[in-house]
Amino acid sequence: MATSNVNTDRMREECLHETWMNVQHEELTELEQAIARARNGQIQDQELKQLIEKIINHFQEYANNRSRLARNDVSPFFAPATCTTLENSALWIAGCRPSSFIRFIYALSGMNFESHLSEFLEGKRFGDLSELTGKQLRMIDELQGKTIREERKLSTRLASLQEDIVDKPLASKMKKAGDDDDHQCENADEALDEHSHYMAGVMEEADELRMKTLKEIVLSILEPVHAVEYLAATKRIRFCVKQWGKKRDHEHSD
Repeated sequence: MATSNVNTDRMREECLHETWMNVQHEELTELEQAIARARNGQIQDQELKQLIEKIINHFQEYANNRSRLARNDVSPFFAPATCTTLENSALWIAGCRPSSFIRFIYALSGMNFESHLSEFLEGKRFGDLSELTGKQLRMIDELQGKTIREERKLSTRLASLQEDIVDKPLASKMKKAGDDDDHQCENADEALDEHSHYMAGVMEEADELRMKTLKEIVLSILEPVHAVEYLAATKRIRFCVKQWGKKRDHEHSD
């Protein structure tokens, strides 16, 4: 019966991930269409804001569903079978590191600036992420510092939980050498359930930090058109990392 429950939980987790990835593809199409319309002056800021808020709401819904499933079985979220080894190697508490959202702004800003350098020198402007104002840059810098401090607190809590695996009460569940039972481990379900409960709590707080950081970027710092461009770029890099990971996994499995 327990095995059946585990299999059901894993199927739900895989289904959630597949649904989420499908949503990501649909949103990327919407974002790219909005960017094209914005460049032609065919869309207003209010419509862009509605699209941004819809995407934020989808992210929040996904995080809520993850949290609900993690209360039953949290471990798979820390090394998902649905992800490539490359993706899993980059995970921080079952997802992206929130400060990477901010690093990505700097990366996109620098890429756009370099691609338009000659035009900039001629005085031309393009209205993209390479033209962030001084106020926006200060806000981004402040957000980065605040986010990194919050990450460190959560990382410390996660480290403590990881160390608990070899501490009481789990360590006391080992049987002494020479016991008659070939299996040297006592039942630890109760202790592991308690440990998983705390792990799920840390994951939930990490998701909250991810959500808070993303909201600050796309709702408070960036202009609507820049926020749409930024969100589209985050989805493209997400798909690229998965594609790169699949390629490398295939190469190393031969």
